[in-house]
Amino acid sequence: MEKSITKILGIAAFYHDAAAAIIIDGEIIAAAQEERFTRIKNTKEFPINAIQFCLTEANLTLDELDAVVFYDKPLLKFERLLQTYYTFAPKGIRSFLKSIPGWLEEKLFLKHTIHKSLASIETYNKSELHILFSEHHVSHAASAFYPSPFLNAAIITIDGVGEWATTTISQGNNTQLKMLKEVTYPHSVGLLYSAITYYLGFKINTGEYKVMGLSPYSKRDSHEVKRIFGIITSKLITIYDDGSVWLNQKYFSYNTTLRMLNENKWEQLFGFKRRNPSEAITQQHCDLAMAIQLVIEDVLLKLAHTAKELTNAENLCLAGGVALNCVANNVLRATKLFKNIYVQPAAGDAGGAIGAALALYYSQLGRTRSTNGYDAMKGSYLGPSFSNETIQLRLKDKIPSFHYVDDNNLVEEISKKLAEGKIIGWFQGRMEFGPRALGNRSILADATNPRSQERVNKNIKFRETFRPFAPAVLLEDVSLYFQSSEEAPYMTFTTQIHERLQRNKDMSYDTTRSLQERLAIIRSPFPAITHLDYSARVQTVNKTTNHLFWKLLKAHKDNTGHGMVLNTSFNVMNEPIVCTPEDAYTCFLSTQMDVLVLGNYIFEK
Repeated sequence: MEKSITKILGIAAFYHDAAAAIIIDGEIIAAAQEERFTRIKNTKEFPINAIQFCLTEANLTLDELDAVVFYDKPLLKFERLLQTYYTFAPKGIRSFLKSIPGWLEEKLFLKHTIHKSLASIETYNKSELHILFSEHHVSHAASAFYPSPFLNAAIITIDGVGEWATTTISQGNNTQLKMLKEVTYPHSVGLLYSAITYYLGFKINTGEYKVMGLSPYSKRDSHEVKRIFGIITSKLITIYDDGSVWLNQKYFSYNTTLRMLNENKWEQLFGFKRRNPSEAITQQHCDLAMAIQLVIEDVLLKLAHTAKELTNAENLCLAGGVALNCVANNVLRATKLFKNIYVQPAAGDAGGAIGAALALYYSQLGRTRSTNGYDAMKGSYLGPSFSNETIQLRLKDKIPSFHYVDDNNLVEEISKKLAEGKIIGWFQGRMEFGPRALGNRSILADATNPRSQERVNKNIKFRETFRPFAPAVLLEDVSLYFQSSEEAPYMTFTTQIHERLQRNKDMSYDTTRSLQERLAIIRSPFPAITHLDYSARVQTVNKTTNHLFWKLLKAHKDNTGHGMVLNTSFNVMNEPIVCTPEDAYTCFLSTQMDVLVLGNYIFEK
């Protein structure tokens, strides 16, 4: 490979969470998910809009790129598809016939598809542009290791499936990645988690967060949770001491059909039917959610011990969709097995776009890498931004209804509105890359207001009332409220509220009460962000990384005594996070948000 390659476009597409990213000389310049532009959540379509944004942000044309890297290897994936259908034949013939045309038209001859798609963006010289392919789990591992502040680390990647791998342990050493151990398809703890997600009545690839949020509505050590955990680990999955797993294919159908599992056999196992998405959630669903959470934690801990034995590393990096299970991540962190843990904030497939580009630059080209203890994800603020002038131009018919204030007055005014119980749509700076809003495309509310959680869920997000919200807190104040002082900028870990702040524990853990009754219990002075088990998915806000958001929290502290607010993504259920001022304005009008802040413009209903 030529040493002159410095400008690289990474692409993830065709499965879910399509995305694009550009790096120049190893620096991540821009990254975005296609869903933010098309408004189709988790879209798999080729990320034309995301690529156009990345090129514009990097001030490049396609001809100026040195290489394009796709985040997995389609031929290996096709090999797995054919071998699987061959193994289970004649079962699965309908699924096979349905999937093959897509492969022949789009995925198998992917280099042609990429060329054709890029040509729809702009004219370029096809013969001069290198199009390369990275292995799926290499892309994941690279996305976590290379942006991390570590020169040496163990890396664990867990997802549904890449080409063949479903779980891998690797070691990152300066510029090099070395795969040490893998679990292969069809044995996948990620696919098991997706199957449970489906059985609980949630949508695969988007509902896994709901399962995690539902799990604290059961006690970890309850008799029923233990019973269900025993069923899962004796009938569905075998977990070995090294963290590898084996799935009993008798109970699954993803190999031969377009469905995840055999519902009749699962009903016989658990004693209750799959929940229809329109049906009420009962305690048995909560118990199943907690049981699969314990399975994930068991697997992750065993993998971590194996990774430690194989690498003797002080640092650990996590990637893959399962790495977004912040509860399991915190259980692992509490073991102190590793001195430091870094989770890629876009740990799912979208992050593979960044990883594919970085893997080429460092692992294949061997470029010099210097971390200086710096997180190269730049707070994950890698998407589009809009100046006040652009906001004014794009909303010129509405802008007379807004009033303009400077930064200092902006944070002061919004802090007061938060303290009054107002719910704020907060649109600032560069859009976040990944599933979390981190203070630039956020909905904000007062964490001390006992009505905030219900109002935001019911009247703004239009989502299930049981789902918790994260706190954004000044980094320097995190230890005042939580049992951890560690920096957590990406909401990738949970932590417990301080014991001295916990209230009504007996009532909160009383499973004889309904979900709604337990939701109404005040569990701390910050009820809007305290989950049923007294945990919170904390975002620490750094003065350097996001100065304006830090200033808002500081103003809120000056006004109320608490530098912490409820922070959730600026969207409604089943829609992507807002990208443009128009998206934000439309979302604002369709909900019961009280105030919209676009840059320095404030609009109040």
